Order: sequence, then structure tokens, then C-alpha cells
Amino acid sequence: MSGPEGNTPEDAPSVILLHGFAGFSVMNRPLTRMLGREGYRAIELGYDSWRLSLDQICERLAPRIAEIDERHAAPLHIVAHSMGGLVARALIHRHRPRNLASVVMLGTPNGGSEIADFLDQHDLLRPLLGQAARALVTRRPAEIDAMLGKVDYPVGIIAGNRPLMPIAAARLVPAPCDGKVSVASTRLPEAADHIVLPLSHGLLPYHGMAHRQVRHFLSHGRFDAPR
Repeated sequence: MSGPEGNTPEDAPSVILLHGFAGFSVMNRPLTRMLGREGYRAIELGYDSWRLSLDQICERLAPRIAEIDERHAAPLHIVAHSMGGLVARALIHRHRPRNLASVVMLGTPNGGSEIADFLDQHDLLRPLLGQAARALVTRRPAEIDAMLGKVDYPVGIIAGNRPLMPIAAARLVPAPCDGKVSVASTRLPEAADHIVLPLSHGLLPYHGMAHRQVRHFLSHGRFDAPR
């Protein structure tokens, strides 16, 4: 567990930050700083997305989230990038925090990733996905879908539609996409709101445009977009 809490008031709402595949907790530091300025207690949690299965990741993270949930009576939000959104769904289904408020997903492949499909179909490339493959492919095993559970809590989804290498991305991922995940794959029918920003997959956790939408959803339960 990491992330500077500074002089955050005891009654401040908490925000658990979850990185994506092959990431590290420190990669959420820009979000941590932004949320800290807004009065949230931002907490970065890391996990080994390559060596551990989704089930094992939940086993490691569930006690840490339970500790945060028990220590603070204020609302607990989750902001997750990419695979982190799947981890959030599995964690909530397994042991729902009593103070759970809302979840914001950035580029999460709720319907799976076509990039993961491509890697998984080639013997030489499949090891690149590690244990995460079963959670990231578009045709997930039934037990993985069961682990993700029913989404019956407020979820806001931010998708990107500006891949850094559009020609290469177009060969593997249906447009519009962020270069790794299609906009269609980010969607959930149960989501409270969904917004598409002109950003690539990797920029979603860092760009001020996305940060503004994260702040707005945490405060209002919807994104700040024309209706």
C-alpha cells in the first residue's frame, strides 16, 4: 500500500487506485496528487498482474481493502485503469466494502481486449500475458465471468478514442478505440455513465481531461458532458 495521504482529515472519503496490466502502484501518483488536492484520501494499491491470476490478486488485495474500509467510516471509492477495473469488479463481488460509494473505470476492457486475443492465439506471444490472459481475452471462461459478478453499484466509465498509432491499432482493435481497448469493449449496460475522450489508453490515468471527469463523477455520480 502506498500513496501520500498528507494531512488528510480522518473523515475524508477514501479512493482506492488500481493500475492496469503490467503496471505499478506508483503509476497512479498523478491521480493521487489530484485527488489529494480535492480532499480525498487517495491510496495506491499494487498487484502482480503477470504472475498472479485474477483470483490470487483478489486474495492479496481483499484484506488490504477491508482494513481501509474498517478504519475509515467515510465513503470508499475505487478508480481503476484498464485491467484494474476488472480487479475492482472481482474484489467487490468477493467482499463488498461496507462503505462502497462509486467506481470509475478508465479504459477497462469489460468485454475483453482484442490485443489480448491476438497475443493469446500465438504460442510465442502468449507468455506476454502471463496469468492475466484468462481475464483479458474477449471469450472469457465462465468462471472468470462469474468472478466479475453483477454490477449493482454506481460505475462511471471513461473510454479513449485516440490511439497513438492508429494504423497499427486498426489492424487489431475495432474503431473507435484507444489503441488497446475498443470503446465498445469498455461499456457495461449497468453503468451509471459512460464518456469518450480524445485520449490514448496510456494517457487516460494522466491527462487533465480525464482527471476532471473522475472528479466530477466522484462528486456527482455522472460525468461533466453535454446532455
